[in-house]
Amino acid sequence: MPVHDWTRVTSGIFHHFHHGWTAALSNAFNSGLLPRGYYALSEQIAGGPIPDVLTFQQWPQTPKGSNGNGNLAVLTAPPRTRFVQTAEPEQYATKANRITIRHPLGQVVAVVEIVSPGNKESRHALRAFVEKSAGFINQGIHLLVIDLFPPTPRDPQGIHKAIWEEIRDEPFELPADKPLTLVSYSAGFTKTAYIEPVAVGDMLPDMPLFLEGDKQVPTPLETTYMTTWSMCPEPMKELLAP
Repeated sequence: MPVHDWTRVTSGIFHHFHHGWTAALSNAFNSGLLPRGYYALSEQIAGGPIPDVLTFQQWPQTPKGSNGNGNLAVLTAPPRTRFVQTAEPEQYATKANRITIRHPLGQVVAVVEIVSPGNKESRHALRAFVEKSAGFINQGIHLLVIDLFPPTPRDPQGIHKAIWEEIRDEPFELPADKPLTLVSYSAGFTKTAYIEPVAVGDMLPDMPLFLEGDKQVPTPLETTYMTTWSMCPEPMKELLAP
């Protein structure tokens, strides 16, 4: 199903879709997509741009190379996206240590974040989102960001450029015909961003969600988007009809 133009509706309408898509993604991860010992939880938004889906790793770890009982094998080959950017670790040498709080059920290893209009509505909101996202990456927490909204004056080259500037200052420009952003960050020893620009009307590709080292699982964006859309009320669908 082609991506809809979500700028045509109010933030409240997208919030409804956002809520359903988050649940669909979480259910997909927990229905055999993740390897043994991993699971996804949806975190209730309590204010500000906080993670929408949290993936925890339960100890002991799954033996390296094991696919667990998932339906799809965990991949280790580098994902293929139109752009790849890396940042070598020496630039983090001066970063201050921080105290991390681990969830009683396991260690947070990855976050999936669906960008909402409110994340870009002000300089403060965008800054909070960017700092939190970069914080995850710098702490070694893998991150997948889904942004179906075009750049604003506050992020003229999209959400990835704004986040990546917190990690490494280097040029990046979105293609003029692909203003929406899907980006998966591998937060290992070398920070790597896998960027896939898309546009309204495009089909959503699967994006990698990194779990440990090179281990990754494909995030079924298109199928979960379609599932969520099928459950939306007809008046809402009519607002977004081509």
